[in-house]
Amino acid sequence: MSAPVCIKPFDVVEAQFVAYNDHDLDGHCAMFADDIVVADLNGTVTIQGIAAYRAKYAQVFADFPQNKAELLARIVLGNHVIDHERVQRVSGGETFEVAAIYTVSDAKIVRVDFVK
Repeated sequence: MSAPVCIKPFDVVEAQFVAYNDHDLDGHCAMFADDIVVADLNGTVTIQGIAAYRAKYAQVFADFPQNKAELLARIVLGNHVIDHERVQRVSGGETFEVAAIYTVSDAKIVRVDFVK
C-alpha cells in the first residue's frame, strides 16, 4: 500500500532530510520507494533497491556519527525537488557540497541523482 498522494514532494524530501540529520535510519528509509534508484547525474547507478539503500546509510551513520547536512537551497518543480547541501562528516572537519535531485511519486522518493 502506498502512502497518500496528498503528501507534497517538498514534505517527503524534508522528512527524509530531517531523519538523515537525526541519523534516524528507519525514518529516513521510510521516505524512499522499495525500488529506489540512486545515481550520479547522467552517469552510473550506485544503489538499486531499498535493501541496498538501507545498508549504505546504516554504514554512513555508523562510520560518521557526527555527519550532518546543511540545506543551502531548495527548488521544487512539480514532482522534483532539488537540494543544494553542504555535508560535514566530522564536527569541525572538512565539508563538501552536493546537489541532490529527488524524483517523488506516490509520496515516496523513487530516484535520486547526485551532482558532486
